[in-house]
Amino acid sequence: MFIDIFVPYWGDPALLRETVVSVQHQDCPEWRLTVLDDAYPDTWAGDWIASLGDDRIRYVRNPANLGIVNNYRKCLREAQGELVVLLGCDDVMLPGYVRVVREAHRQFPDAAVIQPGVQVIDERGQRVRTLADRVKQQWFTPGGGQTVALSGDALAAGLLHGNWLYWPSLCFRRDRLAGVDFQDDMKLTHDLGFVLDLVFAGQSLVYVPEVCFSYRRHSGSASNANLFDGRRFSDEKRCFARAGGQAAALGWRRSERAAHWHVTSRLNALVMALVALCEGRRASIPGLLRHAFVMA
Repeated sequence: MFIDIFVPYWGDPALLRETVVSVQHQDCPEWRLTVLDDAYPDTWAGDWIASLGDDRIRYVRNPANLGIVNNYRKCLREAQGELVVLLGCDDVMLPGYVRVVREAHRQFPDAAVIQPGVQVIDERGQRVRTLADRVKQQWFTPGGGQTVALSGDALAAGLLHGNWLYWPSLCFRRDRLAGVDFQDDMKLTHDLGFVLDLVFAGQSLVYVPEVCFSYRRHSGSASNANLFDGRRFSDEKRCFARAGGQAAALGWRRSERAAHWHVTSRLNALVMALVALCEGRRASIPGLLRHAFVMA
């Protein structure tokens, strides 16, 4: 049973090299890697991957840029393994990743999603702990340091209270993804929306605390701009509204309340409004405050 690892690629060549090498260094050999180049302007990647001489790694280049969501769709269409990972092209698998998720799948074969333990690194590869990650890992991550299987209203409510997942580190059971798709109107929250759709469809998730993945946060990432200009919060509002309707239809009251109030999203908007004030981004403040305090 091998793990189908896909890397949807558009970005820094040096970081892609680090990502690919991290997969090669797995202490369990049961993996196959596909780099799916989304028509990146520099075509170096194909020649470099061929030079590795590793028949477990293949390179596919899209003839035209699909965008990240459609490239994810293509990855899932091409996957053949029982388990599949959509690995970020700047993230790093620690040597035990494949072994850890395979063992979790052995113990919990019905789970659709496996979330292993994650550490966060910056663009230089140094470990960091941002405020967002401290909140995720200390307040919202379940299990109290133990492996735990989650499902139903409790899982959905937990994710809606505070999304504690790290999307590129997730391992999916491929046959449990049938009928679930990414939402085109949620470009910045497609990851949370996808997992929530699985949960509302009756699927379960396993959290394994063993750290075996490095998730990269860039200090100058575009996500901050998306927060200040309101796009991220607009996407979140659509995601919460959709999830609230799904929860109501199932009678999942905890999830419905969590989607309605989306407290951590509001608090995040309030914090960003204070940051905008300090940085002189006054045009951003009214929209951030509306998200923080206005229900509709």
